[in-house]
Amino acid sequence: MLTNKDGEYLIKIAKLAIETYLEKGEKIPTPEDCPPHLKEKLGVFVTLNEQNELRGCIGYPEPIAPLIEATIDVAISAAVSDPRFPSLTKGELENIDIEVTVLTKPEILQVNSPSDYLTEIKIGEHGLIIEKEFNRGLLLPQVAPEHNMDSETFLAHTCMKAGLNSQCWLEEETKVYTFKGQIFKEE
Repeated sequence: MLTNKDGEYLIKIAKLAIETYLEKGEKIPTPEDCPPHLKEKLGVFVTLNEQNELRGCIGYPEPIAPLIEATIDVAISAAVSDPRFPSLTKGELENIDIEVTVLTKPEILQVNSPSDYLTEIKIGEHGLIIEKEFNRGLLLPQVAPEHNMDSETFLAHTCMKAGLNSQCWLEEETKVYTFKGQIFKEE
């Protein structure tokens, strides 16, 4: 578990990474003052909101890079590479709120029957990954409570995020993974 101070640090670095990239087109190096425990490999997402509306969200669901480096990478990507939005401009940055979600390693949810997913998924605690063949979709833990979703709706939306039909979670060959996220929001 990270502390609030760690979260504030990650948000500060995410903001600096975005500012530097928008101004100079350069990626910042890993800060020399980075605490050693933030160099552990962890999954992370950076979400950008403008007046409580999504403006960009990109992340690494798997722990493939040190947390500090992953945060820098996905902050820049959320600002300029989310295909749902145009690149952020320097002028917009002052109106952007940054959220950093640090993830636990995804674990496959073992059930006897797909209908058991409905009782195994904990809304507000679990994020979901749906995987079938070459399709994969992910929704962060905060998405379900923010949109008043129950387990079935959360599963359906994660299927659609994967580019699959909303009922794909009922199919035996579909894999459902859960993970937890520690959410840090800019104050």
